[in-house]
Amino acid sequence: MWHFAEHFKTITHHRRLVRRHCFAVGLYWQGLTHDLSKYSPTEFLAGARYYQGNRSPNDAEREDRGYSAAWLHHKGRNKHHLDYWIDYSRDKGTPMVAVEMPVKYVVEMFCDRLAASKTYNKEQYTDADPYNYYMKSKSHYLLHPKTARLLEKMLIMLKNEGEKRTFCYIRRNILGKSRKGKKSWNELRKL
Repeated sequence: MWHFAEHFKTITHHRRLVRRHCFAVGLYWQGLTHDLSKYSPTEFLAGARYYQGNRSPNDAEREDRGYSAAWLHHKGRNKHHLDYWIDYSRDKGTPMVAVEMPVKYVVEMFCDRLAASKTYNKEQYTDADPYNYYMKSKSHYLLHPKTARLLEKMLIMLKNEGEKRTFCYIRRNILGKSRKGKKSWNELRKL
C-alpha cells in the first residue's frame, strides 16, 4: 500500500524540526536545504511505498529488497550523513576508511538525529532518545574518531543538559557564533 500523504507529512515535519534546530545554532543555509533530496522520485516513491510512520522507510525497503535504493541515493547527496564521508583507504590492509567530517555537518547530523527521534518517538520523546539510538547503532558505524567524539559530546550534553543549553553551547563553543544581546552558555552557567 502506498502512503503518499503520510510520507510527505512525515518528511516535511522532520525537515521543519531540523530547520528549527539548525537555526537555533546558526546554520541557516543547512536548515533551509536539509534533506531536499527526500522529495526526489527515487527517495519519495520508496518512502511512500515503505512508509510505516514509526521508523525509516529505508529500513523496510532494505528488508524487502536486500538494499535501499532510496538510502543509496540519499547518503550520496547529503553531507550530514556519516556514510557520505567514507572513502577508499590508501592502506592495503583496510579497504574503507572514515574521513573526518567538517564540524558544520557534524552539527547538522546532530540536529537531524534529534529531529528524527522527535518525529518517530512523538509524545514519548525524551532528550536521551538521540543518544540511546546512537549507542544502539554505534557498533556498525564507520565514523572518524574525532567526528564520533564531537557527535557523542553533543548527544551526551543534550541528554544531561537539555536542548536550550546544548544549542547555546554548540552555537557559541563549537561553531563560534554569537548572538548580539544573547547570553552564551558559559555566561548562563554563572547566573
